[in-house]
Amino acid sequence: MRIGIDLGGTKIEVIALSDRGQELFRHRVNTPRDDYAATVQAIVDLVLLAEEKTGQQGTVGIGIPGTISPYTQRVKNANSTWLNGQPLDKDLAQALNRDVRIANDANCLAVSEAVDGAGAGKSLVFAVIIGTGSGAGVAIGGESRIGGNGNAGEWGHNPLPWMDEDELRYRAEVPCYCGLQGCIETFVSGTGFAIDYQRLSGKALKGAEIIKLIEQQDPVAELAMNRYEMRLAKSLAQVVNLLDPDVIVLGGGMSNNDRLYQTVPALMKQWVFGRECETPVLKAVHGDSSGVRGAAWLWPVKS
Repeated sequence: MRIGIDLGGTKIEVIALSDRGQELFRHRVNTPRDDYAATVQAIVDLVLLAEEKTGQQGTVGIGIPGTISPYTQRVKNANSTWLNGQPLDKDLAQALNRDVRIANDANCLAVSEAVDGAGAGKSLVFAVIIGTGSGAGVAIGGESRIGGNGNAGEWGHNPLPWMDEDELRYRAEVPCYCGLQGCIETFVSGTGFAIDYQRLSGKALKGAEIIKLIEQQDPVAELAMNRYEMRLAKSLAQVVNLLDPDVIVLGGGMSNNDRLYQTVPALMKQWVFGRECETPVLKAVHGDSSGVRGAAWLWPVKS
């Protein structure tokens, strides 16, 4: 059995999977925000609960909104800031009396979709989370690519490519939490979409409210979506130029906008070197479950 944990800023979810990917158990609890010790204990309790309910012991994989530094062996880059600087894998291994594997939550999305989702059977899967924030992960041969610095797939913290004049103004107005300006995340996250709509309309609305206006043929909301699609296409075209993945998979709240799968692939071609690009851009098959399933699959099936 494989146990996966999705450690988010507001909830922690556990899943138990059989070798064939069958869901055996699932449960979620609220994240003890700003309390590291309580967060560790909550994860331990969920693992033990999954084992109690299934009557089996399992391997443990964990997806986190950050990564483990290969230099300090402590969490870095987590927007759940109380995790930063902590030896999370070691503390959990000691508490559970077994090895645990930890990867960035976007890498877990990539692994989940590479194993039995939209990228099943593909060698190189690039997976993007476009939700409250935005990040990406890489799966090669169904396994997470982390990299020597622990930064593989940190697409969201590269600058938006080929900026026009308005995007240059946006860059100056909307700094990224990482301390730099112009990061892809500030443009293509759901938060960035809402910020751009507010810049255009003067109204502060949530992404779902803006989507409803688009359905009502509101011209300002439609303009905001057109700009969003162009920015996402440019950002993904850059990935094709660098990695040329076999498939690009989208997850997170913005990925539920089905029009993206028609508009974005066509727009990408104008920025891909040579203007040729047939890379599939697909919605994550497992939706909100992709992260927790991918965490479980950090322990691959042995042949």
